[in-house]
Amino acid sequence: MTALIEARDLTLAFGETPALRGASLAVEAGEVLAVMGPSGSGKSTLLHCLAGILTPDSGEVHFDGRRIDAMNEAERSALRRDTFGFVFQFGQLVPELTAEENVALPLLLSGTRRAAALAEARPWFAQLGLDGLEGRRSGELSGGQAQRVALARGMVARPKVLFADEPTGALDSLTGEQVMELMVAAAREHGTTVILVTHEPRVAAYADRETMVRDGKAGALSAGRIAS
Repeated sequence: MTALIEARDLTLAFGETPALRGASLAVEAGEVLAVMGPSGSGKSTLLHCLAGILTPDSGEVHFDGRRIDAMNEAERSALRRDTFGFVFQFGQLVPELTAEENVALPLLLSGTRRAAALAEARPWFAQLGLDGLEGRRSGELSGGQAQRVALARGMVARPKVLFADEPTGALDSLTGEQVMELMVAAAREHGTTVILVTHEPRVAAYADRETMVRDGKAGALSAGRIAS
């Protein structure tokens, strides 16, 4: 099968500090991949290169037949807005917005009218066990509730790829497992590819496949198309 998204021999340094040293991996459409590694190993940097947030110093990033690292910032921004979804460790909800407005935000930024965007957002509250919380702001939500709102926001535009960077890192074990179950179920239902950064084996266990990043390089932990 042809990979949906692929990194080829990526290098990236922050000043004199190398973060990636020839990292390569490939992810198939519909796959859930866990990227593991200790703090400082380069796993989040690799995810940010795959998502077009960072541009590598050398190497190539390909998505669906297009080379992301060769795009200009406007093109990468449009890709992140229209095709990719994101869930981060602390949710990063906009505190001034209600929960349903936070979920609708990617649609609003893409030019969808407010009424239509909110109508798309609301079904996610029932799907993720958030009924009745549509009008609450982030300060009125528990950590688990806020992260489920962030998950809904990441999925509302039906992205081809969902990038999740330590999505359970700020949650207790039980709440983290609930969020992961919902994330994987939602991704399966909508055919979304998930690239998940985590340092926790219990979180990585939800993935189809795992890769380990050490010293800026990626290597396979289980069967799949990952080059070391």
